[in-house]
Amino acid sequence: MFTRQTIQEIAEVAKDLGIEPAALLAVAEVESGGKAFATINGRPEPLIRFEGHYFDRRLSPEKRDKARALGLSSPKAGEIANPKTQAARWRLLSRASEIDRKAALESVSWGIGQVMGSHWSWLGYSNVDALVAEARTSVGGQIRLMTRYIDKAGLKPVLAAKDWDAFARGYNGPGYRRFSYHLKLATAYRRHTELLASMPARTPEKLALIPQPHAASGLLPPFLNWLTRRLARH
Repeated sequence: MFTRQTIQEIAEVAKDLGIEPAALLAVAEVESGGKAFATINGRPEPLIRFEGHYFDRRLSPEKRDKARALGLSSPKAGEIANPKTQAARWRLLSRASEIDRKAALESVSWGIGQVMGSHWSWLGYSNVDALVAEARTSVGGQIRLMTRYIDKAGLKPVLAAKDWDAFARGYNGPGYRRFSYHLKLATAYRRHTELLASMPARTPEKLALIPQPHAASGLLPPFLNWLTRRLARH
C-alpha cells in the first residue's frame, strides 16, 4: 500500500488534472503494487522493468550481436528475464546503457504507471531523457507521466466513467481479463474512495522532492555514468 504522503500527492495531482483522485489512485496502485519507489544505492528511484525485446530492435546489427551475447537482448518478448529486485534491474539497465544508452532508456517501463521510455516523442517529451527525468523527480512526476499516457491514449473519459473493462483493455491490452485487471481496479477504487473520505484535509506544507540535480534540464548522462561506476564496485 502507498504511504499516506504518496496518497495525498497523487490525489493533489489528480485534482490539478481534473481526474477523480480515487480513480487515479486505483490505477496507480494496481500498476505499481502500491509501491512508489525502490532504494537504489541509498537513494529513492522509480520502479523499472527492462524489456529485452524492445532493446533488441533498437540496436544496430553490431550492437545487437553484442547485447545478445551478453544476455541483454532477444527478438523474443520475455526471453530476457527481469531480476526480482529493483537493484538488480537498475544494474541491468546500467549494463545495457554501456552498449546504447538511448536504446536502453527507451526499453524500460518507468515509474508507477510503467510507461515505456520509447513513448517519449508520442507523449510530447523533447527526448527520452526528459521522460526519465520526469519519472525520477517525484511521485507527482511519475503520476504526470502516467496521466500523459492516459490522456494521449484516449482513456481519460473511460476512467472518469469508471468503465474498468474499457480502461483495462486500453491500458493493458486485450488479455486484461486473464489477470482480473478490471476487477482489481474496481476493488482499489472502492477502497480509495473510502480512504480519502476518512482522511483529514491536507496541511499546506511543501512536499519534499527526491534529490534530482538534473531534473530541470532532464539530463541523465552524469547520473548514469555515476551509477555505472558505483555498480562496478559491487
